[in-house]
Amino acid sequence: MPGGPVFTDAGFRRLFAAATASRLGTSIGQLALPLTAVAALGAGPGQVGVLATAGTLAFLLIGLPAGAWVDRVRRRPVMVAADLLRAVLLGSVPLAWWAGALTLNQLYAVALLCGAATVFFDVADQSYLPHLVGPGRLTAANTALVSMDAANQLAGRGVGGLLVELLSAPVAIAVDALSFIWSALCLRSIRRPEPPPGTARAGLGRDIAEGVRLVARHPVLRVFTAEGALTNLGCQIVMTMLPVLFLQEPGLSPLWLGAFLTAGGAGSLLGSAAARRLALRLGEGRLILLTSVGIVPFLPLLPLLDGGAGLWAAGAAWTALTVKVGVSNVIKVSYRQRVTPDRLLGRVGATMRFLLTGALAIGAAASGLVGELIGVRAALWAGAGVLAVSCLPIVCSPLRTSRDLPAGQGTA
Repeated sequence: MPGGPVFTDAGFRRLFAAATASRLGTSIGQLALPLTAVAALGAGPGQVGVLATAGTLAFLLIGLPAGAWVDRVRRRPVMVAADLLRAVLLGSVPLAWWAGALTLNQLYAVALLCGAATVFFDVADQSYLPHLVGPGRLTAANTALVSMDAANQLAGRGVGGLLVELLSAPVAIAVDALSFIWSALCLRSIRRPEPPPGTARAGLGRDIAEGVRLVARHPVLRVFTAEGALTNLGCQIVMTMLPVLFLQEPGLSPLWLGAFLTAGGAGSLLGSAAARRLALRLGEGRLILLTSVGIVPFLPLLPLLDGGAGLWAAGAAWTALTVKVGVSNVIKVSYRQRVTPDRLLGRVGATMRFLLTGALAIGAAASGLVGELIGVRAALWAGAGVLAVSCLPIVCSPLRTSRDLPAGQGTA
């Protein structure tokens, strides 16, 4: 049923269950890991920046070869192995804490190695989905997955803040570890055979270059990558300093941080759920332009975050930003999967992940540096500034006058 409802597919239901569990745990872990560093180990802004950088650095170090390698193997076993590795790594944190042996160096190592596992999982996941549901249901499948991810952020970060407040950050990380075990079991239960991988090619370097060329030469993917990298850079600069600010600012706490991020999850859920209908009404190209430009007036509110009215103003700005992100994730990922030849799915996905998630690593490092040298609030202003200019690749491209995105596969 290539065009039928996506949840009639038993394989997709299992994939969805796996993603629901792991992303709920990840939403909790993204809150709990830096709070463990700050609350349990006394980490400062610079050390929190290093921790956030470690979590995304793997995309810069191995992102491109991971895509070429994933195109040579079946994707689902890669995803299962990555889930189990992350469960073991994260499980070591509460065990070390209970034993009184937890150190910042261990947190850095866990973040770095979990990031490496995530590289392989994410590249394999987005390459596996088109095989599982077919091209006719890609937008529906991505809408379901992105909406679920947003709902998990909505619930997970609120639950994470509550767990940290009532029990401790390391206990919240234990929940994250268990979620990856459940995800691996769900993925392992998918019965549909996966098509064999492509034939071996001349060399890893040539394989990587083929994926890079397609992204660099494709008029839409190139623009989407530039805009997405700037958005990720700005978001990460802000996100890295939020745990520090919420623990330092009078009137704020981990529980309020969870509530703040929950508002962002609500925005992402709203944007992803409405993306398909808005795209049909406005056109995909016009929708991307409107959401990219529409967030700019809200951004100066982010650095006003404090324990009073500034919390609500910054929360409104963060929600507006995440609505835009929710829309973009559905439209852009579905478009990339549609226009990329099957044999290049892993490499093109890895190329874009290399740039988009590499921007997260750079943003985390920059945030920690600015926070340490100038101040936490200065880092928020820097992040808001980057987000304000993130719309320029769209505004300065032919997409600004296009109602719809061009169809057809790209060529390397």
